[in-house]
Amino acid sequence: MNWNDARVVVTGACGFIGSHLVEALVRAGARTRALTLYDARGSRGWMDDVPPDVRAGVELVAGDVRDPECVRRLVASGDIVFHLAALIGIPYSYHAPRSYVETNVLGTLNVLESARAAGAGRVIITSTSEVYGTPRRVPIAEDHPLQGQSPYAASKIGADKLAESYARSFGLPVVVVRPFNTYGPRQSARAVIPTILMQLLGARDELHLGNLHTTRDLNYVADTVQGFMRLAACDAAVGRVVNVGTGTETSIRQLVDMAQQALGRQIRVCSDTERVRPAPSEVQRLCADNTRLRTLTGWAPATTLQDGLRRAAEWMKPRIRSFDVERYYI
Repeated sequence: MNWNDARVVVTGACGFIGSHLVEALVRAGARTRALTLYDARGSRGWMDDVPPDVRAGVELVAGDVRDPECVRRLVASGDIVFHLAALIGIPYSYHAPRSYVETNVLGTLNVLESARAAGAGRVIITSTSEVYGTPRRVPIAEDHPLQGQSPYAASKIGADKLAESYARSFGLPVVVVRPFNTYGPRQSARAVIPTILMQLLGARDELHLGNLHTTRDLNYVADTVQGFMRLAACDAAVGRVVNVGTGTETSIRQLVDMAQQALGRQIRVCSDTERVRPAPSEVQRLCADNTRLRTLTGWAPATTLQDGLRRAAEWMKPRIRSFDVERYYI
């Protein structure tokens, strides 16, 4: 697809994946409007961290995806809508489940309804591999049963089903993108790779983590973004759910060993009960079947886990003082 002058809207631009997607779209020449969560201090989240030329090439709109009028005004001018705004922290969803429903379900409803009213040509809804829960079979294909093992996962299942209903009921050209475990620069300290890296880069003598035996499919953020953009340009993806993942699973224990090797630092690893999810809520394995994505778009991951870890660590090193290495981020 020729992105030059395409009119694109992105929600969740202040977030991790959203900021990288906006950067890629601007560099591809798209005319990009991006929603960041309103902040009285004027912060635009991770959009404050992107290069100045990217900031100059995007129209930033401060607002809230829970506000239907805000979303309606945002989406009115977009041909392609990427919806990434969400509450994503799984542990926090145990404490504030209503917030997850309001943002992830009702926020998605606002985007779908606004896109329908505007006649958007393509709507990309961001799902998550967490909707599969602990899998019955691996690798996990898109037809795997959905299991809400956390309030966060349940809210994303609700959003996915709303998207499906708008495709079936109104013919809205929706693609549901289901990324697996994305990592890289700008990721929140609540995620496992930044948690490992900040403790290794800090002055800790012990590395505190939760369950060390779970496995995850870890995809570098630039590769995830390419999956989003290729699916947005793929007519055959409309009306479908598509996984974006590497097809390789790595245990947290293996991930720790790789991170220690990359940083040249070995410290004792401890399983911290505070960081362990409730047993029925913990997703034990995640590994994507990415056959559909490869078949539709020719996508393949370009970044190895070793290289991605090094890039994430290089980004974090000069910023390590801004992280509280003693704190458990939920």
